[in-house]
Amino acid sequence: MAQAIVYSSTNCSFCKQLKTYLTEQNIAFEERNIDEKEEYGQELSRLGVMSVPLTVIGDKQILGFNPNRIKKALAALEETAAQ
Repeated sequence: MAQAIVYSSTNCSFCKQLKTYLTEQNIAFEERNIDEKEEYGQELSRLGVMSVPLTVIGDKQILGFNPNRIKKALAALEETAAQ
């Protein structure tokens, strides 16, 4: 099961860095490329975000490539699941 959802676009260098980081850290993620499926762009708009990458972990939204915030959001998700 994916721990994170990553909204990305095809030519986004930060998206590539983010996906590489998640893969190297063995963090399961579902990629939603807004260039490949219009529906994903609409989801992004409903979230109130107009740029990528956007990582969604639980109820947390992390804009851009921010490893520290990703780690904190995953820790909070694991803590919630353990309760």
